[in-house]
Amino acid sequence: MAEKLLVSGSIAYDCIETPLDKADYILGGSASYASLASSYFAPTLISGIVGNDFKESDVKRLTARAIDISNIKFEQSKPTFFWRGKYHDNFNSRETLDVQVNVYEDYKPELNAEARSAKYVLLGNISPVVQTAVLDMIESPKFVIVDTMDLWINIERQALEAIVKRADLLILNDSEAKLFSGERNIICAGKKLMGFGAKSVIIKTGEYGAMLFHKDGFFVVPAFPIESLHDPTGAGDSFAGALAGYLAGCDDTSFEAIRKGMVVASATASMTVESFSCYKLEENGLDEINRRRDYIKKISCSD
Repeated sequence: MAEKLLVSGSIAYDCIETPLDKADYILGGSASYASLASSYFAPTLISGIVGNDFKESDVKRLTARAIDISNIKFEQSKPTFFWRGKYHDNFNSRETLDVQVNVYEDYKPELNAEARSAKYVLLGNISPVVQTAVLDMIESPKFVIVDTMDLWINIERQALEAIVKRADLLILNDSEAKLFSGERNIICAGKKLMGFGAKSVIIKTGEYGAMLFHKDGFFVVPAFPIESLHDPTGAGDSFAGALAGYLAGCDDTSFEAIRKGMVVASATASMTVESFSCYKLEENGLDEINRRRDYIKKISCSD
């Protein structure tokens, strides 16, 4: 029987420029991407805060996927979290041009009884202080996933190390793994991060897929081959959300379940990069996720 998944993180408006196009004030944020991805696999609750500029149409995008928004705080005194970024060199590097934390400046998360009772928790990319505040309210979590980024490794390392110790799974990308571990080799980084307290670690390697470091073994999943890369923003959040949703949906946290979930997550994340915001993630649906999952399994196997 499927368990509930609580997704906590940022809900934002993004302005993004890529080598191909640009888009202004589109729905973004780690919790937005992750909850939309997880909603295909498990009952999903989203926690976060939005401001006085948050559009009703974006609320409907979440509720259309049956995502419980009762733990989103609607703050009328300030605008929604804002990020402006630009991708260079055929998407190989990204520059942050502007960040306005706005409603997140003094944010103290609050959870209702249903959210507090969630067995599966995804602490999406947000300050580890906020992640800790959310986790402290969960009554008896069964599986906790922590996602992070280089910013928090650099400015809130102590708080990040503390929340990682409480995680069942830590997710980060290759450059973040090297920064956090101090290792130059990705395999050495993964092994060292296992000693930071999380029971398992996934290192995302972009177009090459992702690696799982687990006490029961090592696993690599390839990325789905994309021919129409449009905007990579949110791909990692979609990966984490789909994986968390898959585990909650089957209520299984074994090594084998995580392996299967990573294949589903890779398929789901591949849809995110084919459009700005979450549009392709919303439009393509579960049938397309399953088609891509089957293709990844096909190209991963040999006789």
